[in-house]
Amino acid sequence: MYIDWKEILSVTLILFSIIDIVGSLPIIIDLRKKEGHIHSLRATLVSAIIMVSFLFVGNSILQLFGLDVASFAMAGAIVLFFIAFEMILGITLFKSDPNTKGVGSIVPLAFPLIAGAGTLTTILSLRAIYQEESILIGIIINSFIVFVVLKSSTWLENKIGPSGFAVIRRVFGIILLSIAVKIFKENIIQVISVLR
Repeated sequence: MYIDWKEILSVTLILFSIIDIVGSLPIIIDLRKKEGHIHSLRATLVSAIIMVSFLFVGNSILQLFGLDVASFAMAGAIVLFFIAFEMILGITLFKSDPNTKGVGSIVPLAFPLIAGAGTLTTILSLRAIYQEESILIGIIINSFIVFVVLKSSTWLENKIGPSGFAVIRRVFGIILLSIAVKIFKENIIQVISVLR
């Protein structure tokens, strides 16, 4: 197997910018407060499994359920809309159920925050340009970065402070909302064109 380090670096940087785990920190901290605890390893493993699965069988999975990439991306965008509204308005839409503690590490953290529609559609797009081995290594590197950020979220929150966190939460809420609108806008055009 030939390893192209330039390819790996390119894939890693592309995925890092799409996943944007550092930018998602306010959501992670907010989720940890609701849940009481974030299962860093579980969230990392689940998101990594989703990304690797999509690398190899993404199109087949969507076709199995009669879905297209655009519809999948729109569904992820809608979830991101609601998370963004929570952050900007300081309201709670996702109610925490005592019987489902720890589920937040899977939804919405592992999906759609880490392995979201943007990330998964990017992985499908990268397959047309880069070797599968390079994309796989890029996913592994990004999964490690995700784990480190999730593990250090409490320390980072203490460094930022409550007032700093409140400001960052709203700023990133607007950014997240913009990303959700962009994903929705780009994909609704494709869905409408198919329906015509």
